Amino acid sequence: MDTAGMVILAACASWSLITAAARDGRPEGVLLAVLAVAAGYAAGRIGGALLPVAVPGAAALAGLALTVAVPHLAPGPRITAPLGHAGATAALLALSAGAACCGAWASGVPAVRAGLRLLAVAIAVTAAVLGSVAGCAACVLVLLCSLAAGRVRRRGAGIAGLGLGAGVVTCPVWAIPVGFAPDGLAVSLEGQLTSHRVGLWADALDLLRGDPALGVGPGRFGALSPTAAQAPAPDGRPHSAVLQQAAEQGFVGVVLLVAAFGWVLYALWRSPRPTPVVLTAGVALTGLAAIAAVGNALSFTAVPLGAGLLAGLATARPLSEEPPPTPDPQTRHRHGRLPR
Repeated sequence: MDTAGMVILAACASWSLITAAARDGRPEGVLLAVLAVAAGYAAGRIGGALLPVAVPGAAALAGLALTVAVPHLAPGPRITAPLGHAGATAALLALSAGAACCGAWASGVPAVRAGLRLLAVAIAVTAAVLGSVAGCAACVLVLLCSLAAGRVRRRGAGIAGLGLGAGVVTCPVWAIPVGFAPDGLAVSLEGQLTSHRVGLWADALDLLRGDPALGVGPGRFGALSPTAAQAPAPDGRPHSAVLQQAAEQGFVGVVLLVAAFGWVLYALWRSPRPTPVVLTAGVALTGLAAIAAVGNALSFTAVPLGAGLLAGLATARPLSEEPPPTPDPQTRHRHGRLPR
């Protein structure tokens, strides 16, 4: 399982180098993101094995502290909602809430479990205070799904639903720029996303049509996109992870990105951790995928690092036996035994 993941990450790094060499691109951003995911995953596997409760709690606190202390998450001019740093803030807070909820399910002490869930609530409140509507909504969704995960007896359907949900969110990203979406839906979403972002997506698809095999090369979207050049504070990105991969690395880059997410879901499905821990992490990571599909979240190193860390925590094999998840009394009576 880990071998397949490392092969996919190595393929992502190798393909970025190949396309960069063929198109005179700059692969440093992709390589840094791959390295961050790999490092976070390794740290998560180790921390989850040694301290399955303390490490997720510490990770949640670290993510919250980073968001509050460094609101821009990166140097340079601040790009406010609906573009730029807002998506990274929402993603990091959602991952932090997911880590807190995973730690709660891993603990057999009621006081510790309640404290970590209160931490998740505090993260959602912090998102609201910071004005991150998407972050607050994502944190609340993670918390509610985590509470409901205690009643799930079979994780396969849940994992499949998360994969389907990520695909549904990604479809409008391809459909809106080419006019395939229904008029009412397209107008509504364009109002939320802004015409500038839709223009960036259209430019990305145009660049993909020009070279579907290799793309234009990593880091070259900003130089070739007319819409990006007209922005008052251009950052050279289409603000969609999947369309950035498509424009800069062709269809092979898109396949590798989808394969990486699919490997994460498969690893969660095969994880030895309890089902509530697995599904909680899956919801948080799917939320990140949704935010990255319509934003620029993955361009901030803290986000792929946090994603790898959460995936590692949820797939670790703790050295000591974990307590079984404790559902509410109604669930215990209905099923007659504790779900795993």
